[in-house]
Amino acid sequence: MLKVSDINVYYGAIHAIKGVSFEVNPGEVVTLIGANGAGKSTTLQTVSGLLHSRTGSIEFLGENLMGVPAHKVVAKGLAQVPEGRRVFLQMTVEENLEMGAYTRSGGDIDADLEKVYAYFPRLMERRRQIAGTLSGGEQQMLAMGRALMSRPKLLMLDEPSMGLAPILVEQIFKIIQTLHEAGTTILLVEQNAQAALSIADRGYVLETGKIVTSGTGTELLASPEIKKAYLGG
Repeated sequence: MLKVSDINVYYGAIHAIKGVSFEVNPGEVVTLIGANGAGKSTTLQTVSGLLHSRTGSIEFLGENLMGVPAHKVVAKGLAQVPEGRRVFLQMTVEENLEMGAYTRSGGDIDADLEKVYAYFPRLMERRRQIAGTLSGGEQQMLAMGRALMSRPKLLMLDEPSMGLAPILVEQIFKIIQTLHEAGTTILLVEQNAQAALSIADRGYVLETGKIVTSGTGTELLASPEIKKAYLGG
């Protein structure tokens, strides 16, 4: 579904992403793990069209996305839940969700709202509330719900557990698992390697802008090197 080949991304003179290649197949949860500053979010933003690679290619459903503007990437079925949630703080929960459907033509928006409320009952309770008054966990749910409103073929999540209490992290990962079971293909960037690998089909480990190892979620969880570096083992 997604094939990223040999991307190189620079911030000025800094070579942030060095020859990264990976792929995501339909129906999979694939995770990119690594320490802070390893290049995980930069990789995701490059796939989304927010940053640009000097080399290589990014193919989504057989179409090259290099040079495609970010809003057109969303319309092609690729939605990103940004790091730090970035909900529209002055708007209500429901208005935020409706904004998620802005690239779509045609109806059924109400039916999709009902679906999102079924995944996130808390949002249903708070649908008239201003998003800026929600807790961090509720804002994360809202950011995920907003992305789902675009009916993505691939959902990309950037650090969904960041800054959340352990109980909420558990809740968010349960929801990711439910979305996966419902057939959503997911690319997950996450510092919490334990949580990410336990739900991922496959994972790639990034270190200083390079992929250093990859494998199934189970293989990486069992690897002594990964345990030592990322799982506190």
